[in-house]
Amino acid sequence: MAWQLRHKHVGDLMLFLLRRRQRFRVVGTSMLPLLKPGEEVLIAPVKRKAEAIALKPGDLVVARHPFQPTLRLIKRVITVRDDGTYLLMGDNPEAGMSTDSRSFGAVSPSHILGRVICRLP
Repeated sequence: MAWQLRHKHVGDLMLFLLRRRQRFRVVGTSMLPLLKPGEEVLIAPVKRKAEAIALKPGDLVVARHPFQPTLRLIKRVITVRDDGTYLLMGDNPEAGMSTDSRSFGAVSPSHILGRVICRLP
């Protein structure tokens, strides 16, 4: 499936200036071909657990690695489990370049930092 990610709108920039959006820079090739290393995206930060629960398969998220809390990852939600946890995976798994739920398992909503809204130029 060819995933799309929209480009920013003026409203996105306004929300960024109001600190309601955060920038995140892509590092690595796990999200190719959608996102290349060095590209930036805006995320809607998760402020409450209930916001993370609203995620659905296909959403892009920024999450903390469950065993390396300082490592932030951009991944796609593949499955929302009945127990409220998420399976996350990179878009480029064949290249062996993705640290995702195949190596660390499902993540809890507390690991989700935000949902990707758009790409920056």
